[in-house]
Amino acid sequence: MNRRELLTLLGGAAAWPFTAYAQRATPASPVRQDWLDRRREPILEPELPIVDPHHHLWQRPGWRYLLDDLLLDTNSGHNVVATVFVQATSMYRASGPVEMRPVGEIEFVNGVAAMSASGLYGKTRVCAGLVGHADLTLGSRVEPVLAALARAGGDRFRGIRHITAWDASIAANPAYPAPPGLLADKTFREGFAVLNRLGLSFDAWLYHPQIDDVRNLAAAFPNARIVLNHAGGPLGIGAYRGKHDEVFSRWAASIKALAAHENVYIKVGGLGMNTTGFGFNEQPEPPSSEMLAATFHPYVETCITAFGPSRSMFESNFPVDKVSYSYPVFWNACKLLAKGASNTEKADLFAETAARFYRLGAVG
Repeated sequence: MNRRELLTLLGGAAAWPFTAYAQRATPASPVRQDWLDRRREPILEPELPIVDPHHHLWQRPGWRYLLDDLLLDTNSGHNVVATVFVQATSMYRASGPVEMRPVGEIEFVNGVAAMSASGLYGKTRVCAGLVGHADLTLGSRVEPVLAALARAGGDRFRGIRHITAWDASIAANPAYPAPPGLLADKTFREGFAVLNRLGLSFDAWLYHPQIDDVRNLAAAFPNARIVLNHAGGPLGIGAYRGKHDEVFSRWAASIKALAAHENVYIKVGGLGMNTTGFGFNEQPEPPSSEMLAATFHPYVETCITAFGPSRSMFESNFPVDKVSYSYPVFWNACKLLAKGASNTEKADLFAETAARFYRLGAVG
């Protein structure tokens, strides 16, 4: 299905207000679609059900990724049966109490999920689970925010992500300011205790030197549902540039120690981000699935060996990782990496683990 067909399905260009903006924004987009299109591959195991547990939707200057963009990816050949939206700091409310503004994002995405649930946009249950944001440094005062998010997301709302990525050698993202040691902060943990009491999950996103902070948090809250995003964020930029072997050793030790806590799951993906330093987007040709599988193998093997397939889930992290490779090539690479797994293990890695963690019900 091409973009013209999707726009027709969505009601035509006049009914889709971001189309003209997208055309103006394309030259400045960090995703080079023409470059990605130079790599075409047959789809491996096209019937294997996939739940993509980590993608975003956003409208940003020079970069949009909304329902039609997502559908172009999920409809590109693999059997994507459902997806989980994860907060992206987009569509926040423009006014009102600052702590309540992230509720706007869940209001927006729950509307997208309702569109998908109509069946008019295909079989994929888009945004079947919703992960929003609430500032846990509010401490116990975060409860009204979580309640508002739950009202906005209805039966799709599952939990929050509070990004705590910090490293002294890397410039902080102004959208996600975080001091060092935030997961151990007393007030943050007061907020986390409220999240846990309400039965909501926590998506942890940080860099590999901080993985032990997640381990300490998991030990303090053994009943909390925690999932580590993006394979724990192994760094290859800043002070870590050109030190992949050294980083891998420290990262792997932290991953193995974290996996001892059975309330923690891991998302295996996010390795196409610029922070990893692999530089796929700097190459003259887009990578093949074989190249991705070879590069990712030691990381994927470490994660799955440590956590087991029942607590590991492949994730696309699109459109962030789209700067490095296309959606069909990424999932082909995952299938190559899982080639030796049993049918039950594959079912977990590609769909069932995500469905259990995010309580999505039956998939496939």
